[in-house]
Amino acid sequence: MSNSEQILDFIKANPKLSSSEISERAGVKASYATVRRELAKLVADGVVVVTGKSKSSRYSISPSYQLFMPVDIATYFEKEVDERQIIGQYNFELIPALRATPAIFTKAEFEQLNALQETFRKNISTLSENGYRSEMERLGIDLSWKSSQIEGNTYSLLETEKLLKEKETAQGKSKDEAVMLLNHKDALDFILDNPEYLSELNVAKLETIHSILIKELPVERNIRIRRVGITGTNYRPLDNEFQIREALEQTCELINSRANIFEKALLVLLLLSYIQPFNDGNKRTARIVSNAILIANNYCPISFRTVDSIDYKKAMLIFYEQNNIYAFKQIFIDQEEFAVKTYF
Repeated sequence: MSNSEQILDFIKANPKLSSSEISERAGVKASYATVRRELAKLVADGVVVVTGKSKSSRYSISPSYQLFMPVDIATYFEKEVDERQIIGQYNFELIPALRATPAIFTKAEFEQLNALQETFRKNISTLSENGYRSEMERLGIDLSWKSSQIEGNTYSLLETEKLLKEKETAQGKSKDEAVMLLNHKDALDFILDNPEYLSELNVAKLETIHSILIKELPVERNIRIRRVGITGTNYRPLDNEFQIREALEQTCELINSRANIFEKALLVLLLLSYIQPFNDGNKRTARIVSNAILIANNYCPISFRTVDSIDYKKAMLIFYEQNNIYAFKQIFIDQEEFAVKTYF
């Protein structure tokens, strides 16, 4: 590990320390002058930010670098939940940091996604309206199955297809599992029948989609008024109804302000899950709204069919705990590629 990598790792775990404290405690086998030079380079590269002047200078990871720096998932989860150093509470600086970020995807990632979109446009240009709807139904079955599976639903893909096409419930499964899947279909049908509905977001529209997804399930509608916990992490979302609403409004403003459709779709997936505005059904709502944004703009929706549920959850946990997009962004790109190659 180089001196700069060692210093960077130390600052991640120990923010807002002085250069002398970093030199003394980071374990770098180099002079104080060398540490100062490495810090100056990290600041110049935008990786580290410094606050204060002279002897009052303190060093922390740049918010933009925190968002995108590579994270090794296997290494990260070698530590148990209580051993991980995390951002344990809702980060009020996260949305401002995202707002100040010019681009969520790198140039190479944009080129890849735009090439996929061009392929999608060519593919659907030859489809009739019925053909397009048929392909959407096929994708919708896969999405309903995978989105529900991520939440613990035990229906297989074949059982899901029978349920959604023939209303045939699977033996040995609970009623709530069937209702969850049928609600996904209803939400997708609503989007397809009203493709412009989520071209611009607001809190009321998010609540409408959530209401469709939790219909006939033992889940309260609208913004929650009590605390929620998330399995597998010590991150705790906001528990104040008014702060939750404000965070949702800021999220809508952020997403409406972005020009790039892929960025809008990715940010919805992350931020609705992070805020946890509802007592249950947050990630389901995020996946449907994200796809609604893609559909509203004639972009290829995503079924998530081939993503491993554990990998999805781990990528989301890294965002909760570190406000880092890196792992989830890779899932989004991979699933967009899969969708373009598989459907339509």
